[in-house]
Amino acid sequence: MFALAICKQYYDTKHMKAFIIDKYKSKDGGRIADMPEPEVRAGDVLVRVHAAGLNVLDSKIRTGEFKLLLPYRFPLILGNDAAGVVVKVGSKVKRFKVGDEVYARPDKDRIGTFAEFIAMDENDVALKPKSLSMEEAASIPLVGLTAWQALVEMADLKKGQKVFIQAGSGGVGTFAIQLAKHLGATVATTTSAANVELVKSLGADVVIDYKKDDFETKLKDYDVVLNSQDGKTLQKSLRILKPGGKLISITGPPDAAFAKELDAPWYVEVLMSALSAGVRRKARRLKVGYSFLFMQANGRQLDRITSLIDAGTIRPVMDKVFPFEATKEALAYIETARAKGKVVVKVR
Repeated sequence: MFALAICKQYYDTKHMKAFIIDKYKSKDGGRIADMPEPEVRAGDVLVRVHAAGLNVLDSKIRTGEFKLLLPYRFPLILGNDAAGVVVKVGSKVKRFKVGDEVYARPDKDRIGTFAEFIAMDENDVALKPKSLSMEEAASIPLVGLTAWQALVEMADLKKGQKVFIQAGSGGVGTFAIQLAKHLGATVATTTSAANVELVKSLGADVVIDYKKDDFETKLKDYDVVLNSQDGKTLQKSLRILKPGGKLISITGPPDAAFAKELDAPWYVEVLMSALSAGVRRKARRLKVGYSFLFMQANGRQLDRITSLIDAGTIRPVMDKVFPFEATKEALAYIETARAKGKVVVKVR
């Protein structure tokens, strides 16, 4: 009888296809499996996913890099970017209705866009830009919000200031260059020779071929740095800032402020403070600021990004679109760090 009850419960539950991992650093690298459709809370919208963007963050989650800060349960559905259609709304939802085309970066505690459906809080969701396809829209939320929160919210980038955006041909870089130009800044970036024309077309004023030149010898007295590279690059970037300048890093090291933001235990706050102590000391000596950014879901900020996209101010930069069945191959591709712009999987 017990076995029959379990079978009935399984078949009564609606299921969906999803790309999951069963543990960190699993040998199979993830797989497509049947998973229960997500529960829809009172403030949620249930979205049928048409396309999902891939990010370096997905790979870092898969390898367990954030497991101390983001203790996910397994099996875990990966994915931090989605575009699709609302198919159900919770009882308290006011901003959306069934049939709306939307896009979002779900909250860090509710990731899972590599799936046929995802439930998200309506406050994390925005109407999709009318000018974009589902695949193009899915490429935007995480990188768009990262650039917005770094340059607008944290740096308060102003007209006439100078900003150095590393890795200009990457997902964050291609968006951040366009946003910085819209804000009236002079933009410097690094890329390979093959991508010089791409970053110039996005608005970069100073382009440095990182394979030939050291940016530290070319740049000085910058107001803002958006750091997305390794520790050595971060150290050099601090030195190109003028006194009072700000370095915002999306690759770490994390600081105590980030641990507080997550409401993490005290010992995690102590650890984060220790990890960033050396960088913060150097920043103080140089009379510049250091901050770590872990992008937060925010539907209202996405609304503002939508306006810029539909006005033609910012355009998506796409590299490849993979079929959903090739999600593992798509993740392997972004791990090569050769993508120009964003990589997307087409779910529907």
